[in-house]
Amino acid sequence: MEERSRSRLIAGLVGLMVLAVGWNVVARRLPARVGATVSGETATPPPPPPPTTKSQAGTQVQSAEPSGPGYLDMMARAQIRRRIRSSAPLAYLDYIVAQSSDSMLHRWDDRIAWPVRVYLAQDTVTNFQPAFLDAIRTAFQRWEQAGVPVRFALATDSAGAEVRFAWQLQFDIERTGETDLEWDRDGHLRAGVVTIATLDPRGQPLAPDDVRVVALHEIGHLIGLDHSPDSTDLMFAKTVVRDLSERDIRTALLLYDLAPGSLR
Repeated sequence: MEERSRSRLIAGLVGLMVLAVGWNVVARRLPARVGATVSGETATPPPPPPPTTKSQAGTQVQSAEPSGPGYLDMMARAQIRRRIRSSAPLAYLDYIVAQSSDSMLHRWDDRIAWPVRVYLAQDTVTNFQPAFLDAIRTAFQRWEQAGVPVRFALATDSAGAEVRFAWQLQFDIERTGETDLEWDRDGHLRAGVVTIATLDPRGQPLAPDDVRVVALHEIGHLIGLDHSPDSTDLMFAKTVVRDLSERDIRTALLLYDLAPGSLR
């Protein structure tokens, strides 16, 4: 009888021990609730991860806040603005910047050893003459002789061309040429299209030397210049003179002596 009671007691103790072990295992697996008290401290949710963005390769990187120009960049821009102001009236780059919509200098960069590829198209438009192509070549040579540090490789093949010369009979407004340019956000020129008419606004045919003058003006735009306020400059909006002025040349050389990009 005594031995039976002892066995029951031992069995009860073993059962209690099994229950205690089981409850301990279950308690460890249960997560603590947010805000519940654990060891006398209030549990708080972990901090959220930093914001991320995906790069082009798909790797997650921490995003950075957009920032403006740094101190050194601002000092460099201020120095460029001072140089431009001090160049007047011997050059008109100050006028070009003041009239621009983005306050940027646009130019080709490091294109001497690697010339800009230019396609000179031939056309069947009325009054087109093969001599017009020689007139354009002469205009490019004139800018090169002026010392502008950019070179252009002229060809009749359009493959890989960065600049294209096109022809049309006449413009709807008072002009004989037009230049459209593309540049990147840092002001580096990337591409261009130059269109030259074969008839003037009155419907009169242009001669090869007229095309040379028009090309001189449009190549000025092509290298990054805009209009001059002075009618004695070739880059005046309505060209009067037939060759580059000293101010045209000084302005182009100053442009290529400065870094491209924003002046703000």
